[in-house]
Amino acid sequence: MAQRTPSFFSNAAYDHALAGIGAGTVAVLCMNPLDLLKVKFQVATTNPTGGVGKQIWYSLRDIHRQEGWKGLYRGLGPNIAGNASSWGLYFLFYNMLKKRATDGDPSAPLSSGSILLCSAQASAATAIMTNPIWVVKVRMFTTRPDSPNAYRGVFHGFSSIIRSEGVLGLFRGTSLALFGVSNGALQFVVYERMKRWGFEVKKKQFALAGREWTTEVDKLSNTAYSVMSGGSKIAALAVTYPYQVVRSRIQNNATTHLYPTIPATIRRTWTQEGVRGFYRGLGTNLVRVLPGTCVTFVVYENIAWLLKSTAAKRDRAARELDL
Repeated sequence: MAQRTPSFFSNAAYDHALAGIGAGTVAVLCMNPLDLLKVKFQVATTNPTGGVGKQIWYSLRDIHRQEGWKGLYRGLGPNIAGNASSWGLYFLFYNMLKKRATDGDPSAPLSSGSILLCSAQASAATAIMTNPIWVVKVRMFTTRPDSPNAYRGVFHGFSSIIRSEGVLGLFRGTSLALFGVSNGALQFVVYERMKRWGFEVKKKQFALAGREWTTEVDKLSNTAYSVMSGGSKIAALAVTYPYQVVRSRIQNNATTHLYPTIPATIRRTWTQEGVRGFYRGLGTNLVRVLPGTCVTFVVYENIAWLLKSTAAKRDRAARELDL
């Protein structure tokens, strides 16, 4: 019989869901201004001047001068709602699928193919469920707050889209979001492999030192999680970034007449901008996504470990009382 992994809630997948929600929220609070710039650069059709650092600095400065600090955090509501729900749902589904794939044995290693399949399924379900939030987020990021078409919040955005475009308007870009499943799936294959290697090294070190392996030490350092998450994200992003540009252009209601469909968007981008157009905003995205990814995974891993170690202490105290 497989050894039960301590969990704070009745199902360990709920622990991971809560850890994902916390990680998504913290990441957005830290990175919202750069996320705003990433979307603005993706939907732009003119080539910015200067290096990436100058583009980011001057763009942030201009937004701050025109709209104040509030402008840098425009769309914070849907961004938090989108990231928190996305990471929460993803880790919930991912860990449920992993548990099913190992027949409930938490210590059983998964093959790269199994990790890829579990991650892709979890990402697909999450992408469909959260797509309406991302549509609202993109439109809030790409319109000025004093614009007559500006959304006042998430629910105002939902109602405005349904009123003008119908329910299907909430799911613009869903097919591209599903294509983006490959990004998360590839990232998690690399991340899980790196993490497994990290734990193997740490367990060998503990065995050589004659130290007992307990739930309290069942974690890696924050530096290790940062390096692993950043490296896995770079590997996945290098392959899948163009779809994000296409998705942002389709979801931007200001340019719907220019980019009405996926094929039209791809053709127009290729014709007018070439390969470079599909990687527009990549520099900003790397600056934004790497710290954001590191923050997300460090917070996630620490919350998940905290819940697990707290559960282990609770279970140990309960056993001692029974004795």
